[in-house]
Amino acid sequence: QVHLVESGGGLVQAGGSLRLSCAASGSFVRILAMGWYRQAPGNQREQVATITSGGTTNYADSVKGRFTISGDSAKNTVDLQMNNLKPEDTAVYYCTSAADGGVTWGQGTQVTVSS
Repeated sequence: QVHLVESGGGLVQAGGSLRLSCAASGSFVRILAMGWYRQAPGNQREQVATITSGGTTNYADSVKGRFTISGDSAKNTVDLQMNNLKPEDTAVYYCTSAADGGVTWGQGTQVTVSS
C-alpha cells in the first residue's frame, strides 16, 4: 500500500510560481508512474502532468510550457514546478501514483492564484 504526502501549495499572484512536492512511502514493489491532477470547484478532476518511472512525461495542453514535472524514482518523489500561474490554475492539486498495488491519491493541496 502506498501513502502519499503532498506539500507546497499556497496563494500566489498571477504570473508567480509555486512548486509542489509529493513523496510516496509504504509497502510496494515498484512505482510505475506518478503525477498531478487538479480539481477546481464545480469541475471534474483533470490530469495536469504525469511522469513514468522511465522518465516519460505528459502534460495537459493548458499547462504546457508553464509547468514542469520531475521525479526521482529512487526516492519515490515527484515535483511540479508551476510558473506563470494564472487564476484559472486555482484548484486543489492531487498527487497520484500507480504501483503494483494499484492507484493511490494524496489528500490534495490548495493552489490559489489571485488576479
